Amino acid sequence: MPPDSVWGMSTNTLTPVAARTLTALAGPDAHLRDGQGEALDALLQPGARVLVVQATGWGKSAVYWIATATLRSQGAGPTLVVSPLLSLMRDQVAAASRAGLRAATLNSANFDDWSAVESALLADELDVLLVSPERLANPAFGERVMSALAGRLGLLVIDEAHSISDWGHDFRPDYRRLARLLPTLSPSAPVLATTATANSRVVDDVAAQLGSATTVLRGPLARRSLQLAVLPRMDPLSRYAWVVANLPSLPGSGIIYTLTVADAERLADAINAEYGDRLPVAAYTGGVDADTRLRLEESLRDNSVKALVATSALGMGYDKPDLGFVVHVGAPPSPVAYYQQVGRAGRAIDSAVALLLPAPSDDAVWDYFATATIPTASEVSRLLALLSQQPQSIPALEAESGIRRSRVELLLKQLAVEDVVARTADGWVSTGATWSFDQAHYDGVLAQRRAEADIMRAYVRGERCLMQLLQQSLDDPTATPCGRCSVCLGSLPDGLSAEVPSEAVASVRSRLRTGSQVLEPRKMWPGGAFGTKGRIPPQLQAEPGRVLVHADAVEWSTELAGPLSSDGPASDDLLAAAVSCLVGWKDSWSSRPTMIVSLAAANRRSLVASVADRLATAGRLPAASWDVWLAGHPGAAASGEEAAWWRGTLVDPPAVAGEQVLLVVDETSSGWVCTVAAAALRDAGAIGVLPLVIHRTVG
Repeated sequence: MPPDSVWGMSTNTLTPVAARTLTALAGPDAHLRDGQGEALDALLQPGARVLVVQATGWGKSAVYWIATATLRSQGAGPTLVVSPLLSLMRDQVAAASRAGLRAATLNSANFDDWSAVESALLADELDVLLVSPERLANPAFGERVMSALAGRLGLLVIDEAHSISDWGHDFRPDYRRLARLLPTLSPSAPVLATTATANSRVVDDVAAQLGSATTVLRGPLARRSLQLAVLPRMDPLSRYAWVVANLPSLPGSGIIYTLTVADAERLADAINAEYGDRLPVAAYTGGVDADTRLRLEESLRDNSVKALVATSALGMGYDKPDLGFVVHVGAPPSPVAYYQQVGRAGRAIDSAVALLLPAPSDDAVWDYFATATIPTASEVSRLLALLSQQPQSIPALEAESGIRRSRVELLLKQLAVEDVVARTADGWVSTGATWSFDQAHYDGVLAQRRAEADIMRAYVRGERCLMQLLQQSLDDPTATPCGRCSVCLGSLPDGLSAEVPSEAVASVRSRLRTGSQVLEPRKMWPGGAFGTKGRIPPQLQAEPGRVLVHADAVEWSTELAGPLSSDGPASDDLLAAAVSCLVGWKDSWSSRPTMIVSLAAANRRSLVASVADRLATAGRLPAASWDVWLAGHPGAAASGEEAAWWRGTLVDPPAVAGEQVLLVVDETSSGWVCTVAAAALRDAGAIGVLPLVIHRTVG
């Protein structure tokens, strides 16, 4: 710290504004932590570019709130904070308010507030505006809000800055716009980028994007309050059972992370079935709406629930200082992502635990994540050819290109950041800029991700101190053995055992097998190769259906390795579940089925026949098989192409005039077979169609 620094190590030597802000944030006895003064000194210089890499809980937000208060007291304009998650923005608005700052956010969940927030910004009645990187990509937002900030911005904060780099574990393409925004705003405004999860390669990339004069400040990443532990590998169902059996022994409240949405929902169901109101939990995923997310976050913060069972949707920025545990049911694909998530625990308490329950199946998930965000030259060429003709919507691009919608959205974001495409009021258009596929770069990104997966394999094997391995993966030069992880101690935290009681496994399996998932009917034709688009007429629609086995449901692992993958008669348990499903479903029917039609959409003929026969016997219903010739299925194609294929395949339906049909289908991923089959059956005179899918895969 320079000798003439205004930032001392206690509130007694800080400037009055800084001292007042720090006290408001952390209490009258608060002191700056090691490195915070240095960061403030570097930041409060005209045109400064500062990248701070510090452990979760170190107090990076305190730096920019103190800097904001200081700059505002000197007449500077408002601070713009770019944050990646709604939960993070909500926490930051609350923290800024505690610091005495007027803060607001513009995001997809508060559209009704936008006009008032923008008016306050123009009137200089806001000290802080928080937005997501995706908001920066909206042309109307740029015209209204960013132009209003140009020339008067006091400070730009890029939170979770590792997301700028596609070398990082959570790359967000829209973050790359920030480097281009800097010159268009206030060139003299300082810029602060912060993260807890960046290795040297990510640090170098982010610093280069901010500018050659970027000051990089790194601190030690070890967490003295956190006890890391890895359990032996176990099968997926045993992992569920371990969590259910050991949840009462875990300290305080916490987060249970899963790799998929389906796992989060099923595990939450298993826990609630076991404990009910005694140890309530809730599932938190990307599919949960904004209001529910906020309610769930608050329920964990005030300890109304024992845990949230969450995907990575609950990650960056969620702040509960007394979080007692983080359990991972499956390892994330990189040590950087893992460090970021376990960092939620033990921020303001002396002891917290972070437990990893690995399974052999994790590797397949890692392989998917490694390539999920990397474009291919053929996909981009197809999109650009379509965009060169006229403005196109995302649904139209999906239908015409044969690329799935989620993939189209990702590719457009990446191309927009490179100014190859642009979003207009009429849709997406090509800018005419030349695009070239950087094969060497993406090969390097893929190699880096696979190397990180290898580090996670070493972590699972327990080859050396767990905290030291995480620090080294983040290029922390202070990494040394922690002396408290399961490798250093040779044991799990007190009160926990790696053993999984067989009765716990049986109980979880039984409880989960009683449930089924709703199959919502499609209501729009896809267009594209299908031709027809727009709303499906009500007289051709299916009714809401049911799914017996969703994806890789752990409770059906034996069946997934048997008849659900290679054909064969359904097991007695699966047949019983099918009957039970109908019993629980019947109150939702528009009318009781009068016949069963079976359809082997994936050639599981023995499977679908055995289920249809069992249901026909149980319900005393006539049954018919819809025999079709399955050849040339387009596989993981766009909706229009797949729907068109099923329309050409599903001909000559059984006689169903005047019947309420229970349609039993062996397997689908998209649900298009159910939609097209229902339309054909209704067109043949069926008064209604209730689809029952035995196995819904994830395509």
